[in-house]
Amino acid sequence: MRPAAETAAIRQLAALTRHGDLSAYAHQIQRLGGCERPVRMEGHRLDVHAATGEIVREIADRDLPAGQLLIRCNNRRATRCASCAEIYRKDTFHLVTAGLSGGKGIGPAVAQHPRVFVTFTAPSFGPVHNRPGGGRCRCGRLHPGDDPALGTPLDPDRYDYRAAVLWNAHAGVLWGRFTTYLRQHLASRAGLSRSALRHCLKVSYAKVAEYQRRGAVHFHAVIRLDGPEGAEDAPPAWATTELLTDAIRSAACLAEAPGPVLDGHGYAFRFGDQLDIRPIRSADFAGTSELSSRAVAAYIAKYATKGAETAGTLDRPIRNPITDLIGSGVTDHARRMILTCWHLGALPELEDLRLRKWAHMLGFRGHFSTKSRAYSVTLGALRQERADHNEALTRARAAEAGHPLPDPETVLVLSHWRFAGTGLTTAETWLAASRPSTPKAEGEPTR
Repeated sequence: MRPAAETAAIRQLAALTRHGDLSAYAHQIQRLGGCERPVRMEGHRLDVHAATGEIVREIADRDLPAGQLLIRCNNRRATRCASCAEIYRKDTFHLVTAGLSGGKGIGPAVAQHPRVFVTFTAPSFGPVHNRPGGGRCRCGRLHPGDDPALGTPLDPDRYDYRAAVLWNAHAGVLWGRFTTYLRQHLASRAGLSRSALRHCLKVSYAKVAEYQRRGAVHFHAVIRLDGPEGAEDAPPAWATTELLTDAIRSAACLAEAPGPVLDGHGYAFRFGDQLDIRPIRSADFAGTSELSSRAVAAYIAKYATKGAETAGTLDRPIRNPITDLIGSGVTDHARRMILTCWHLGALPELEDLRLRKWAHMLGFRGHFSTKSRAYSVTLGALRQERADHNEALTRARAAEAGHPLPDPETVLVLSHWRFAGTGLTTAETWLAASRPSTPKAEGEPTR
């Protein structure tokens, strides 16, 4: 026997076939581009002629095939919505690429600016199972690459879970301290004051956070030197890749974020000893051993759609650590970090860290991908460009069908929509599955 939901879906589709417009219903679902958890809205929209007050178009939820307005969720997490996350990944790829090779309003001369790819790691909170050089772990075993034990403590009872959680909570502040130190060290090496440095040099960057298997956040960043006006302005001749590398190394060693005092122990957080700095020399896939702009952009974009779930935890906030973790598949190591967040989150002196809200993120509360203002185009600009392109296509198709849309220059839009839920019905899921492919993000190259 078919499940009740499946039977109801078949009846719904059959009724639409007999009495409704199944093609219009399918078109509304397929316009979501494969979004798995669309936002459902109820309400209406009126397009009113600004001069005459005439209603030139009305859209109401009752007139839509699905009975509601469906909007893409735009979730960046691949575990929540693969389709929307893929568009986010591609947008991030273009954002990073534009700051390395030009494009999206950035001139190609930016490829000649000094730039490096840097990985900042977390300090140690206790020995964990690993594969040093692909060899034997300290536990004596040779772990395969997919061994779930990798990244977990050799001795969980002696692992400093409190410091690990607080590190994640302070990682964003530490990055801010690092950027301040970096400018100071660049000024010192140039024989300038910081105020004088601003008149001849600008530091631009794009970074993404990644969880190591042990649940500690580390950062991958592209750091670039520009002239004072940003990407379109060449830096002075003395601002070399070697100078930038040296300044990054010194700033990363000295940057420190002060933490709380708990049980008489004062915490302070620094980056780990492993600091990888690699110059970006090539602008494309030239078949050389040099690190290419596109390779860096692809690497950073890959992590833009991931979260703490890569470390064995959940991809959603936790309301109750007891009920939410039962049967969740969370690893024992991640569970202890979550419970540590929950315990520390109850302390009044740590209220500002909001550790209970971010327990599913193992304490990290920063943005996963960030950039300096002058680095390149923004994600918002890429989304607006795509929206304008889609709007132009919609208008062209409406005109071809003999139903031209109102001129936006002479029409006022009055709308009122309210949240009505998320997700697709079983019937809508079937219609979405009939879609041949997910549309590319704006400008994604064909390979």
